[in-house]
Amino acid sequence: MGNFFSDPVEQALEDIYYKERSGRGRASFELLVKTAAAGDGDACCVLSQCLRGPQHVWSGHGFPEDLQLAARILRLAVEHGSGAGMLAALCCGELPEQALDLQAALDSVKEKAEGGDAFCQFMLGEIYLRQDFLRIEQKNSDSFPSPEAYGAYLTEQTAQCEDWFHKALSGGMSLAAERLRLFYTQGAGDAVPPQPEKAAELWKTGAEKGCPSLQLGYAQELEQAGAKTEALQWYQQSAEGGQPGAWYELGRMYFDGTGVDKDEAFACQCFEKELPRGHIGSHNLLGKACFYGRGVPQDYERAFQLLRFAYLEGNKGGSRNNWGVYYLGKCCFEGWGTRRDYEQARVFLEQMDWEYWDANYMLGTMYARGLGVPQDIKRGVEYLQKAGDHPEPLEELLKYKKNLFGKWVRR
Repeated sequence: MGNFFSDPVEQALEDIYYKERSGRGRASFELLVKTAAAGDGDACCVLSQCLRGPQHVWSGHGFPEDLQLAARILRLAVEHGSGAGMLAALCCGELPEQALDLQAALDSVKEKAEGGDAFCQFMLGEIYLRQDFLRIEQKNSDSFPSPEAYGAYLTEQTAQCEDWFHKALSGGMSLAAERLRLFYTQGAGDAVPPQPEKAAELWKTGAEKGCPSLQLGYAQELEQAGAKTEALQWYQQSAEGGQPGAWYELGRMYFDGTGVDKDEAFACQCFEKELPRGHIGSHNLLGKACFYGRGVPQDYERAFQLLRFAYLEGNKGGSRNNWGVYYLGKCCFEGWGTRRDYEQARVFLEQMDWEYWDANYMLGTMYARGLGVPQDIKRGVEYLQKAGDHPEPLEELLKYKKNLFGKWVRR
């Protein structure tokens, strides 16, 4: 050990990045804290990345996310002369104002990358993808004889990120798979266009390399292709890897019995794990489960809270989410889990864009009786008639008739 960095840093890179599911991530995090405190600039660099959230480290480690602390530690990495720290600071926009030899930093990191260090290979990929090489080489469009020459230079340099990310991925840096996905799907500005055909090939490769986001994408691709049992396995791996939304997808399959025996109790446990992230679908399905008592004890109050959260969050910023409006309307109409509120019940139910007899029954009752709305027997009867041959709407319809003038009135 210690081929590229100090022994503690090499150990931390192996446990945190290259063998991220070894279970030793927490111990190596503490090792980094001690080594950074002793003045190791490279330890400061890696520690700062661990604090920058799931775009920079596997979320399954459970490391705290603290961007301000990460920035302070990264500045220490630069002060201690870490070449990797300087490039990381450049990528994160945290580079201090004092003059630094960024070319020497790049050369140092490139030497380690060419020697096989996956962390440095990943860092080079970032530099080329973000086009930070322009600042390192102190070049801009004015440095070239023509816009065409500048464009050719940008394309050639930026495209190098692909090779470095592939090398980093082969070396165990699963984060490189996500960067490749972004590069292939979005391209790099005007320098490199999107390459969707390569993105499609990457799902399986990235999934097998352990990238949780690509495991999720690969699982969705498999499910759409009908390989539901195989999809289930990748959803589970992605969920255990900490990918947001993966527990929801896994729970959805168990809740519906898709590709697996139905297990509503386990499904609800999956949905619970997504709640701290504010996942709307998990709030909706767990709310439905609480409403009916499927997999969990029936609890109208919690059902209303979960579904209301999903409704409010899903309708922010001009978006529209009416998935749970029937259940919300039913709770308001009956006074289940919340106070009875006919006006609010009507608001929810009239947002439904699908037909359901019970919703028509409730709307018909409210209009015919004038509950929460001005009385409109004619409109109420129309809703009740649409509710079909169910006992409740048929019984309610018996309360109304047409008078001699053809107007609907109460009997």
